[in-house]
Amino acid sequence: ADEPAPVGNYEQRKMEEERRLRGFEEKLLVLVQELSPPQKREGGRAGRRSYHSGQNTAQTNSLAYKDYILTVCHNVMCLPFQMGEVLAILSKNEDGWWLAQDSKGSKGLVPKTYLKVPSVEQFFDVDCCHSNYIKNIWFYVFCVCMFQRYSDQEEDDEEASEDEDSNWDCVMRAITEIDATDVLSAMGAIPAGFRSSTLSKLLDEGITYRASHYIQPELSQSKLSFKDLFRDPDTGKVRQRTARTSLTLTLWSCKSIPTPGVGVQVLSRHIRLCAFDGTQVLSNIHTIRATCNANNVKTWSFSPRMTGNLPSLLDGDCFLRCNSDAPELGILFELGVTYIRNSTGERGDLSCGWAFLKLFDTNGAPVPHRTYELLVHGGTPYEKDVEVDPSLTRGATGTGMFQQMMLSRKLPKLFLKLKSPNVRTRSQLSALPDTLVGSLSSIHLLVLHRQLLADILLMDRATMQNADLICSPLLATFPEIMDQSDLLDALRVNSVAGSRLRDLPLLKKKFVRVYMDNIYPLLYSADLPPPRWADEMVENQRARVIFNSSLEPFHTHTPDSPPRHQAFDISQLTYDLLCMAQ
Repeated sequence: ADEPAPVGNYEQRKMEEERRLRGFEEKLLVLVQELSPPQKREGGRAGRRSYHSGQNTAQTNSLAYKDYILTVCHNVMCLPFQMGEVLAILSKNEDGWWLAQDSKGSKGLVPKTYLKVPSVEQFFDVDCCHSNYIKNIWFYVFCVCMFQRYSDQEEDDEEASEDEDSNWDCVMRAITEIDATDVLSAMGAIPAGFRSSTLSKLLDEGITYRASHYIQPELSQSKLSFKDLFRDPDTGKVRQRTARTSLTLTLWSCKSIPTPGVGVQVLSRHIRLCAFDGTQVLSNIHTIRATCNANNVKTWSFSPRMTGNLPSLLDGDCFLRCNSDAPELGILFELGVTYIRNSTGERGDLSCGWAFLKLFDTNGAPVPHRTYELLVHGGTPYEKDVEVDPSLTRGATGTGMFQQMMLSRKLPKLFLKLKSPNVRTRSQLSALPDTLVGSLSSIHLLVLHRQLLADILLMDRATMQNADLICSPLLATFPEIMDQSDLLDALRVNSVAGSRLRDLPLLKKKFVRVYMDNIYPLLYSADLPPPRWADEMVENQRARVIFNSSLEPFHTHTPDSPPRHQAFDISQLTYDLLCMAQ
């Protein structure tokens, strides 16, 4: 008798209540879209996060997601469309929702993540260019399906949300770069064999392919000792280790390299090189900047003489050390340019071609050390038989020797020389990590850093199982200057006077003193702008601060003009073995 009476037509009333609540939800969303101001950059990120949430809902309940979208679109704001449909973009909101109009004249909001820029042929398609599109000079885009998928299980913690946003940013960045390259190629601004830089993308992913990662000691499988760092108890020096490949090379020049056309300004010409086995990068990526004459921009040259604001970038003398046993081991050279579009101000990195020098023959014997003339291929290292500029060979006829010689002179080529290191350089290379690529002018600094690592990690620790933070500002911050060549040059210039001292303890003391007096304060100085690749203004500003301050110890500033420093962080003083080691 105490139980409530059963409710009649329960299912019908439940469905009516559900429809009423959905109606309220749709009206609230419409009000939010109408009343919300244009989002700033931070807001745009938040907008993407809410959009990701919608995608997760689609994965779990696809039918509800489609019905919800269609209902909202037909009511007020959104514009439904299909894959392959052409839309005109009327305005762009920074929250990721753009106002668009379809060919029928219907207007509404569309997510920009479903759109991409059409090719030139599609852009000038007669069916697309009807009058109301042309007279307003609208921006055409194609609708494409989303290709990133998310996990079916939703994670509520903040770390998972940040990871999703990070992945989404990488996808959006890749789409933008590919579209920019396609547009420039279709416009004729760059040759057909140019691509978005492969090695530049790897450098942007983090420290995995940077020298700052490879100079760190590698832990053994047990995580209780080091795999590649040992100290000789008799001499106190780092124990030398042999590697399968340990050589030096000199880049001479590049010839007949095509240049971007009108509307693209070149900010930097450079070569990026690394150890490569045909499928993956096996070392850090080292960058060397090229110079060219204004009267002959198709010829790049590299000088070992230290001149300019960033001299180590111009140094064509390099070393390569790699212990991989891959049969196809070689050196990958990617010729690249950093550009800026005059019309939009967009910056990017293009690959002007690539060359590969195999270091071992079919029998496993090293190739001879001599001068090599390598043909530069177009596309990416994973593409075959792609020409940098097909117009160079178009229309070429004849198979005679003279015709082949004339054609060969037009093709882009890279000239370099492999060299055997001398006794002193070979000894220095043996003290370095098993895998590393870098400038030959800084090799003595890397050896001293390696020696200090061995002293502190193998001798000064109480026990080998001790993983506490180590108070060593030099070890904690030296990897940072490996990615800032101007600071590395300042350290080399100030410590070159004692580089040939034979007294190792005295040499280490001088190295530490020069680093702490001249480089360490600069690294966290508020007067030093953060580095930016191929920005001449920033490079000049950094050069003035670095080389004016490095002439005398940083602590000699007067009380009237004290140095300004960034906010203090414990990572500036302590070396975290578990986080820094490979």
